[in-house]
Amino acid sequence: MSAADIGIRSSSPGQHSGFSGGANQVRVRAYNERLVLSLVRLHGSLSKADITRRSGLSAQTVSVIMRSLENEGLLLRGEPVRGKVGQPSVPMRLNPDAVYSFGVKIGRRSADVVLMDFVGQIRLQHHQTYAYPQPDQIMQIITSGIARLETQLDTRQKDRIAGVGIAAPFELWNWADEVGAPPEAMELWRGFDLQAEVTARIRHPVFLQNDATSACGAELVFGVGPSYPDFIYFFVGSFIGGGIVLNSAVFSGRTGTAGAVGPLPVRGSAGETRQLLDIASIFVLENLLRERGIDPQPLWYSADDWIDFGAPMELWIRNSAAALAQAIVAAASVIDFGAAVIDGGFPPWVRQRLVAATIEAVGDLDLQGVIMPDIIEGQVGSQARAIGGASLPIFARYLIDQNVLFKDLSEI
Repeated sequence: MSAADIGIRSSSPGQHSGFSGGANQVRVRAYNERLVLSLVRLHGSLSKADITRRSGLSAQTVSVIMRSLENEGLLLRGEPVRGKVGQPSVPMRLNPDAVYSFGVKIGRRSADVVLMDFVGQIRLQHHQTYAYPQPDQIMQIITSGIARLETQLDTRQKDRIAGVGIAAPFELWNWADEVGAPPEAMELWRGFDLQAEVTARIRHPVFLQNDATSACGAELVFGVGPSYPDFIYFFVGSFIGGGIVLNSAVFSGRTGTAGAVGPLPVRGSAGETRQLLDIASIFVLENLLRERGIDPQPLWYSADDWIDFGAPMELWIRNSAAALAQAIVAAASVIDFGAAVIDGGFPPWVRQRLVAATIEAVGDLDLQGVIMPDIIEGQVGSQARAIGGASLPIFARYLIDQNVLFKDLSEI
């Protein structure tokens, strides 16, 4: 997947000449340094001998690189592991506090700004809801959110910020009807260069990525990726989206839209043909609640703090599961996926119910000739889009290349 395929453009290093030292060097790290960091990131911790064996580099080269990375604070030394013969093995792991980055998720009903550390853990976050996204409002949320989170950092931590990664739906102007916004309001997004506008207002390098692809990349890197080299991914947000992982890399296809699962045709509860996004999206639950006189706003306050809305939620889960089951069977008939991963902007208990209902719904379908993948819960959770966004500057600067977020180095 190229940067052009997914809309990633890094800010010019010359615009950020104030960076210096350690985690914030603007220069591109040497290939071999990135390789070592990538292998340690993938496996959690590795000794010098492990890295030498997996990388193909000489033991002397690996020693020099690991010593340099440790001196910079990027690697931490673990407790020696003594074997029966020879010197003890010393595992090295990434230092969580070595690098930070901001991740921004722009949704149809809410936005999140998070601070993520070097190993993918969210340290700080800011959440804000709205009726529908507007460019000026989104710019204010991003700039003020980053400023607010930075006030909670000391000078040393601020100097370790690698950049800002934004995960946003592309072509937002096409969603006026679905989000209940005036067409002229959403039309403001047409021609609005979000990445350039953010770059002009903050001091960090800025990256941009599609929100569903960001979530899929986060699941590949921080979730089920090490266990499943091939999977189809569904993220149930305001509108369902997803991605495809083949050979441990996100597959974008000829036009960059592979894995856009929302338009998949499925049968509705009345037997009519509909798109998957018209059934298995959170906006559908929102409409169900509103039709029954129930305030849907709690859906957007916090993805991890939903309440059980009872019958409307059960109906939405059942219908969504039936639609997801059809989509998974259709996908499995084309590609022999190892897993179908379901995640979304909701609490783990909702995800668990949705996955269980999907597995049950598959049993009602004709599976002759279809080898079914494992249907499993995503591991990253409701912040997958923000985490995927926050990963962009970290992986662009410290791993092998800008696309290493979507690669698995297990065979190196």
